[in-house]
Parts: sequence; structure tokens; C-alpha cells
Amino acid sequence: MSLNETELKEHCLNIIKSARIRNRIVILCEGVISEVQGRRSPQLYKQMEQMPDANFYSACVPTWWKEYRPQFFNCGGRSSVLKTYFKILELHNANSSQSFLNPDQLFAIVDLDIQSEEIKEDYNFQNTEDIFYHLYHQGNINESNTDYHRIWVTGLIHKEAYFLSPGIQEVFDNHYVSYPLYKGNAVNLENIYLDMVNDMTNDKELQDHWSRVIQRISYLANLHGVEIDKFQYCWNQEYCNYQSLYDKHKLINGLLMLLKSKEYWKQILPDNNWPHSEHKFREQLSLKIGQFYSKQDGNVENHIPFFFKTLYKLIEK
Repeated sequence: MSLNETELKEHCLNIIKSARIRNRIVILCEGVISEVQGRRSPQLYKQMEQMPDANFYSACVPTWWKEYRPQFFNCGGRSSVLKTYFKILELHNANSSQSFLNPDQLFAIVDLDIQSEEIKEDYNFQNTEDIFYHLYHQGNINESNTDYHRIWVTGLIHKEAYFLSPGIQEVFDNHYVSYPLYKGNAVNLENIYLDMVNDMTNDKELQDHWSRVIQRISYLANLHGVEIDKFQYCWNQEYCNYQSLYDKHKLINGLLMLLKSKEYWKQILPDNNWPHSEHKFREQLSLKIGQFYSKQDGNVENHIPFFFKTLYKLIEK
């Protein structure tokens, strides 16, 4: 959703006047905010952390982070997140006595997506694509550059791509409340990857922006500069030829930088034992995935754990 100027200001004021952000890192993320829009009490914004997007990132906070854990706020779509980030700083600087925010501890995280989002305010980078190339190198976080970033971009195309990354197979295999299904069968992520690459030529948006998007995986020599109509064949050939899991995972992560993942995530459904909605099932499953990430090492290959490891250094100072 997009906020008008009045709604944006109200949203930002509710955040900076919320006492629960005192001495905390604040993270703005994409996600629906209509349920809390218009409520004047900043305390009621606590409910936002129970909403799907903020809830997922909150579940990803490392298990060892016990005190002063970050506070998350849904801020609408990617453009609205960026507007919220800069508006919060503007309002805080205008009257810091009415704000609980520490501006040095304000962050935003948005999806990479297919198209780049322009940053119209005064910032180190002009758009989200520039942030991506500065923050990541060959699929890994560029550790030496993280200090330059308060606005982070996902290293994969969407947050949902992290729900489908290779390591998550064990979450699907061990989800006993209701077994996750994809097209009527137990989830096998390899089948989803093959469907993604086979369907890609049907994506008009991807076709229109392919010449720029394909540059994200220029480090994969045999796929660099490949035309979209040849990519399916080349990717499948590479995948079949690679023997090691490391090489296969690198190829899969490259795919997840390019191809939309949300629609495939939405095709993961519960079995007949699930008593609630399909949406509720995926919401609960995403929390299990968040818990998986909360236990992973914060190395440069693990984007989300490394993000939190970087933020934690601010508390240690």
C-alpha cells in the first residue's frame, strides 16, 4: 500500500513516539499496515510486530540476542518503506525531544525485486540496485561495505526467496503440524526451482528488464549475458553438470536473485489436517523458517543472520 502525506506523517510519529523503541534498533520493513493505520496511540503499534512481514524478521533475530532486541515496523510497499525511513529522520530532527529514536539505530530492509527503486532523498546511493551491488559480491555480503548502509536490500529477489533457499528443505521435511505440499506432493524445492526456470519466459516484467537483471549473476561465468530465451537450457545444463552441493546451491541462489518467488511460495499449501486458512498456514511456516535462520551462523553467505550480526555490533559499542 502507498501512504499519502498525512498518513505517512502519522505513521512515522506513531513510531518515534513509541516508548518501546527507546534504546532499541528500529527496523522498517515491507508489509501491510492498514490494520493499524489511524490509531493514535504509539503503544498500539506493538501489534504490528505480530503481522506477517515484521513477524518473520523478528523470528530471524539470533537466539543469542537476549536483550534490547530490535523493534520491527511494517511500512507498506518498498517505496513507502523508503519514504518512511527519511520522514522519520526528518520528524526526529525537527523535534528530538518528542522522539524515542536513536537515529544511528534506524534501519530499513526492502526487497531487491526486478525493477530498481529510486531513492530521491539525500543518501549514499541513488537506487536499490546500487545498494545491492555495493552490499553484495558474488552472492555473499561484502563485509567491508556494511558500515555504509542503513537501507539494506535483500540479496535474493524477495523476502520470500529466503523461504525457498536450499537450506530450508529441512524445515519443510520436519514440519509435523501439517505437511507442506506443492502441487499435491510433499515439497521438494528442486521441483520448484525447475518450475521457476521453465516458467520464466512468461514473465513480461522480467523480459523487459532482463539485460539489467542478468548482470546480478555475472560471476557465474557460463550464465553471464545469456539471453532470456536461452537461459532455461543453460541453467539446466549447469545444474545437471555440477556435482557438489556447494556449486548447485550457488547456482540456485543465482536463480533466486533473478526470478520472482512470491507466487511459488503461495503455491505451498497445507495437507488436509490443517484446520485454518492457507494464508495462516504459510504465515506459521514462515515463522518456522525464521526460527531456522535465527540459529544459523552469521557468515557472509547467510544474508539474514549476517544482517543481524552487523546490527548487534551497534549495541556492543
